[in-house]
Amino acid sequence: MTVELGWIDVRPAPAGPPTIGTLGPEGTSSEEAARLLGTRLPGRPQIVLKTTYEQALEALTAGTVSHVVVANAYRDIHHFYMADDIALASIFVMDTPLYGIARRADGGPLSDRPSLVTHPSPRPLLDQLLAITHQLSEVATADSTSQAAQAVAARRYDLALTTEPAATRHGLRFISRLRPIRMVWSVFVRT
Repeated sequence: MTVELGWIDVRPAPAGPPTIGTLGPEGTSSEEAARLLGTRLPGRPQIVLKTTYEQALEALTAGTVSHVVVANAYRDIHHFYMADDIALASIFVMDTPLYGIARRADGGPLSDRPSLVTHPSPRPLLDQLLAITHQLSEVATADSTSQAAQAVAARRYDLALTTEPAATRHGLRFISRLRPIRMVWSVFVRT
C-alpha cells in the first residue's frame, strides 16, 4: 500500500504539459512514486519509464520530460543534486510497494544454493527476508527490481528481490515475508 506522508510544495517545471520521467520498467517503486507526483501536477501527466535514472536525467536535460523522480536511496543520486542545469523541485515521503523474495510460480523444487538478482539499493533487505535455509550461489544486480523480476521469469536466475507489482506482472510468487520501505523521493526539473 502506498502511503503519502508529506510534501514540500512542487516547484513548477518550465512551460508545457508536465511529463514525469523515472526508473522503469513497469512495476518499479519509482513508477509508483511518479504516479503519486502526477496527482500533484496539473492535467494528467504522462509517465515515461527509462532503463536507468541516468536516462531519465538525460530526458530531463533534453526537455523530453518536465520532471524526474529519483529515490533518495539511489547510490548515485548525488549526480542529480550536483548538476548545474537541473534543480530540486520537491521532496516527498512515500512507502514503496511491498518488497520480498520471489520465484517463478511454475517452478519446481528450489535448489539448495539458488541464484538471486536484485537492484543494488534494496540489497540490505536480503538478510531480513532470506530464509536461513537458503545459501545463495550468486547475487547478481539489475537496473531495477522490475528487471530483476523479468530475469527470474526468463529463467536466468532462481530468485528476485522485487516488488509486489513486478512479481505479479511477471508471474512470480513470494517465498518470503513482505515489507515496504519508507522512502524519501526527490523531484528534479530543468533550471
